[in-house]
Amino acid sequence: MTLQEFQDDIRGGIPEQLPAPKPYDKTINHAPKRKAILSEEEKVLALKNALRYFPARQHKTLAKEFAEELRRYGRIYMYRLRPDYEMKARPIEEYPARSRQAAAIMLMIQNNLDKAVAQHPYELITYGGNGAVFQNWAQYRLTMQYLSEMTDEQTLVMYSGHPLGLFPSHKEAPRVVVTNGMVIPNYSKPDDWERMNAMGVSQYGQMTAGSYMYIGPQGIVHGTTITVMNAARKRYKEGQTSPRGMLFVSSGLGGMSGAQPKAGNISQVVSVVAEINPKAAEKRYEQGWVDELHTDLDQLIPRIREAVAAKEIVSMAYVGNIVDLWERLAKEEIQVDLGSDQTSLHNPWAGGYYPVGYSYEASNKMMAEEPKRFRECVQASLRRQVDAINRLTARGMYFFDYGNAFLLEASRAGADVVARGGKFRYPSYVQDIMGPMFFDYGFGPFRWVCTSGKAEDLALSDQIAGDVLEEIRQTAPASICGQLEDNIRWIREAGPNRLVVGSQARILYADSEGRTKIALAFNKAIREGRISAPIVLGRDHHDVSGTDSPYRETSNIYDGSNRTADMAIQNVIGDSFRGATWVSIHNGGGVGWGEVINGGFGMVIDGTTEADTRIERMLLWDVNNGIARRSWARNEGAVEAIRREMERTPNLKVTLPNFADEELIKQYLE
Repeated sequence: MTLQEFQDDIRGGIPEQLPAPKPYDKTINHAPKRKAILSEEEKVLALKNALRYFPARQHKTLAKEFAEELRRYGRIYMYRLRPDYEMKARPIEEYPARSRQAAAIMLMIQNNLDKAVAQHPYELITYGGNGAVFQNWAQYRLTMQYLSEMTDEQTLVMYSGHPLGLFPSHKEAPRVVVTNGMVIPNYSKPDDWERMNAMGVSQYGQMTAGSYMYIGPQGIVHGTTITVMNAARKRYKEGQTSPRGMLFVSSGLGGMSGAQPKAGNISQVVSVVAEINPKAAEKRYEQGWVDELHTDLDQLIPRIREAVAAKEIVSMAYVGNIVDLWERLAKEEIQVDLGSDQTSLHNPWAGGYYPVGYSYEASNKMMAEEPKRFRECVQASLRRQVDAINRLTARGMYFFDYGNAFLLEASRAGADVVARGGKFRYPSYVQDIMGPMFFDYGFGPFRWVCTSGKAEDLALSDQIAGDVLEEIRQTAPASICGQLEDNIRWIREAGPNRLVVGSQARILYADSEGRTKIALAFNKAIREGRISAPIVLGRDHHDVSGTDSPYRETSNIYDGSNRTADMAIQNVIGDSFRGATWVSIHNGGGVGWGEVINGGFGMVIDGTTEADTRIERMLLWDVNNGIARRSWARNEGAVEAIRREMERTPNLKVTLPNFADEELIKQYLE
C-alpha cells in the first residue's frame, strides 16, 4: 500500500462500500471467546447498537455477520472493517492531519494496536486480556477519520471507544477527552462489564490501552526492575552487595507482564516466569525479552539449579501452568528468593488466569461453555498456588503482590492468604517498595515517544534525560539520592538493553522536578533542531497521582481514604486545563473493573514557547496533587517532598497534617 493509499484510507473512515470479509487468521493471538451473558432482548440491542454505524442498505449483510460474531466470540468486533494496511506507529509526517497534535494521537493509537505490541490486536485489545483501545473496528475507523479532519479549535469526545464527535473548543483545550467504563457505581461488577461490553456500550480501557499511551512491555519494565532490585536488597545477607545468584519466580508474559524476564536480567538475578499461552511466550522470546523457553519441568529444574549456582544473569520462561511450577519448586525444596505473580487476575473469569490440569485450549472452551465450572477450577488452582507459595515463604522466600489482584482473588477463593486482623499475609509491592520509596517522593513512570520514529532522536533524548538527572543529583537531599542513582543507571543503560517494541519510546521514573526539567530540555532540543520532530510526553496511570486503587497504587494510604477516588478525578480535571493534549479517566485497570479509578494524559511538545508554558504548568500539578494527598494521609516521605516543593514553587501552598498521639486518643475512647 502506498502512502497516498494509506492516507486516503484514514480519511475515508467507514467505507461507503463494504470491504470483503476477512479470513480468521490463526497465526494471530486472539482473545478468548467471552461467555454468553446477554438475554435475547439484549442480543437484539447489541445488533441494533452495532448496525447504527452503517447505512440501512448494508444492514441485511451485516446483521447476519454480526450475529455470528456475537455467537462465536461473545462480542461484535466487526472484523470485516479491519484495515489492510500494516498497523504500526509511523513517522508523524505520514499521517493525514490538519492538526499536528491530532497526528501524534493517531500515531499513539496505531502503536497500541501494532501486533508486535498488542496482546490481541485483531480484537483491539492491547494488554491485560481485556484492555481495549476500541470495542470494534468501526470505532477505530471513525476516530481516525475525525482526527484527520479536526483543527486545533476542536475537541474529540470519546465514550468508551465510541467517538461521540468533534466539538468546538479552543487551542489551549485538550484535542481529545477520553472516558472508559465510567458507569454508575452500583453497576460496576465484573458481569456488568461483560454485559455492557457485549452490547457495545462500554469498555474496559485498562490504563494505557484505552488512553493511547501504551509503549509495549517497556512501559512496566522500569517499575518491575526497581521493584525486583529493591526486593532483592531486602533479602541481602550480611555483607551482600549484589543480587547475583538470587532466584525470582513469577508468572505472565502476555502483555505488561512480559517485562518481567527483561527486568530480571537488568536486576542481575535468575528469573523464571510461567506462561500458559505458547504464542505469548514465543512472542517474547522472538523479541528478545526472555532468554530461554522450557516446556518440561524435568529439564527446567536442573537448569534453574545450574543457573543459580553459577550466578548467571538469565531469564527463563516455563511454557505451562504456574501452579505446576510453584508446586514443583516447593517439592524439590529449591531456594526461591523472590516471588510474585502477574497473571491478569483483575480478569479471572475471562482469560486472565488459567486453571491447573487443563490445556490452554481446553480452558478456553470451558470458559465459554461452562463458566461456573471454569470459575470453580480457577479458585481451586489459586488455593493450590497459595499453598505452594506459603511453603516456600516458610523457607525464606520474599513474596509480594504485584497489584494484579492476586491476593484479592486468592482470598475470595478461600486460599490461606489472610493473616490475623484480616490483612493479607503478604504485602503489595506498593506498600513495601513503590509507595514509601517512590510515589511518596513523587517518583513515577514518566514516558515519552519520539514522533519522528528515528532511533537517533530517542538516543539523544536518553542522553538529555540522563544529564538532567545527573545535575539534579548534585544537590538532591539524601532521601532521594538512591532513587536518582538507580534511575540514572537505568537511562544510561536503556539503549543497550534493547527495550523498544513498537514506537521509539522510553520510560523513566522521575519526580516533578526531574520530569519538568527533562521535558523543557527536550523542547529546547526540538526548537534547536537537534531532535527532528515533536515528542509526546505521558506516563503510566500507575503513578503518584493518577490512580486511586486500594489494592495497589494507594495501598500505602492508611488514613481510611484509600477507597476514595478524589485524587484521580481531580488529577484528570487539573491536567485538562493546564496544558494536556489529551486526557483520559477510566474505571478499572490493573486490579479490575469496579476496584480502581485511574487517569492519564498525553502532551505533544513541539519546540514552541507555548509548549514550555504547558510543561511548567501541567507537570507540576500532575505529580504534586498526589504528593499533597499522600502528605495529608500522614506519609512522612510525602510530607518531606511537598515541603521541599513548596520551597521550590512560591505559588504552591498545601495543607499539611499535624500528627496526633495515638495513645492519647485511646485514653479517651476507653
